Amino acid sequence: MPTPLRSFADLLERLRKLAFAEHFDCIVAIANGGLLPAALLHEKLGIEVNILRINWRDADNKPKGTEPTLLREPDFDCAGKNILIADDRIKTGTTLALARTVLSRAALIRSFAINGNADYALYNEACFPMPWRLA
Repeated sequence: MPTPLRSFADLLERLRKLAFAEHFDCIVAIANGGLLPAALLHEKLGIEVNILRINWRDADNKPKGTEPTLLREPDFDCAGKNILIADDRIKTGTTLALARTVLSRAALIRSFAINGNADYALYNEACFPMPWRLA
């Protein structure tokens, strides 16, 4: 049985109720899927957002190759910071693992996902279309 589409209103309500156990210095969005989740987190937490350009999947969510690729070195300094990595989905954790490696000089790294296996997640269930997708 396919997972039903989640409404944007439900997603926002879950985010409003979400409590964070740590203090974060910045949010790092995994581009492209993490950009909107990071913007929503910015509204909630009021902290800066940086972008980490990692790509592994195409528009149909199919892997492009055997592993994710860092498309560009970060243009921000993460050394000694508490970082919250944001993505739309975390399924296998492979992209998150690469992000953790790239950001390894951070003091603390936690993950946030709209859906998936993350330190902070709004849902952790079968994949479903994100409510902001136009297609």
